[in-house]
Amino acid sequence: MKIFVDTSAFYALIDRSDRYHAQAAALWPDLLDDSITLLTSNYVVWETVCLMQNRIGFEAVRLWHKDILGVLDVLWVNEGMHQRAYELWLNLGRRELSLVDCVSFVTMHEHGIEKAFCFKPHFADHGFFCLSNRRIED
Repeated sequence: MKIFVDTSAFYALIDRSDRYHAQAAALWPDLLDDSITLLTSNYVVWETVCLMQNRIGFEAVRLWHKDILGVLDVLWVNEGMHQRAYELWLNLGRRELSLVDCVSFVTMHEHGIEKAFCFKPHFADHGFFCLSNRRIED
């Protein structure tokens, strides 16, 4: 099973003051099962690094990179995927939806990923199954 990991989940895992930290921490060990492939995009990596460095500091980024990112495969976004995501973002025109979110949707479609570890409703709005406090098998 393939699961895409979003910035919202990464941040919740690292920042104990995040409102989703308990949910993320409870789900994380189940996601490390050998039958699960965890994936993210280089755009999500960039967004996560920027967010963590700004909010909680460089050491948090270092720990995240060492302890969490290392167990994932990073999917690199090519020019065509970026262009499709940019057009989607422009067409949707929603302030709360970022270009990185649209890149995630395109990346997930491109790689046949149906489930996301995230705490954003946008993923469900675009047809993906969101893991938060739900069972992985659902």
